[in-house]
Amino acid sequence: MSETLPVAWLVRHGETEWSLTGRHTGLTDLPLTARGEMSARDLAGRLQGIGPVRVYTSPLQRAARTCALAGFAAGAVTDPDLVEWNYGEYEGLTSREIRARQPGWALFRNGCPGGETLAGVGARADRVAQRLRGGDGNALVFSSGHFLRVLAARWLGEDPSAARHFVLGTAALCALGYDHDLTEPVIRLWNQLPQPAP
Repeated sequence: MSETLPVAWLVRHGETEWSLTGRHTGLTDLPLTARGEMSARDLAGRLQGIGPVRVYTSPLQRAARTCALAGFAAGAVTDPDLVEWNYGEYEGLTSREIRARQPGWALFRNGCPGGETLAGVGARADRVAQRLRGGDGNALVFSSGHFLRVLAARWLGEDPSAARHFVLGTAALCALGYDHDLTEPVIRLWNQLPQPAP
């Protein structure tokens, strides 16, 4: 694998009250918890040495604050395509609460009434992937879990529903890149979580 091939580093935002309790957090603009802020600061060390990068962040405060605490706010471009999935009527509900209403429900199969379609999220991911591939050098992206999972699926040329296979924790670090050349997109790193405090 050539070290000169560009890498798109992905960061899921730090913990919020709703991510902690498993509530679907789409466009609700929640702050980070104290632990979420601590893990966002920890990202500065984890991202040390990635070299000059183009930085993009979701406009939602949980991603933008993670970006700032990690030390990448200067020059970061706010990209509305990086917002989380709009869960419509399921916003703020846990999967268990949703399955009580709709038995057998799965986000990547059934979507959310009144919300964004999987195809819509996939189209946003395609636009982001195109921007990441179109620039020079490495990139760093701060966003939310389900969107980043769809982005990874689309980076590989897979259907957006393949995102169901990519689990992603808060403050997780991932890297999308290439194998031998730019025609071979791969996942170089997935779901690297912060080390627990001693």
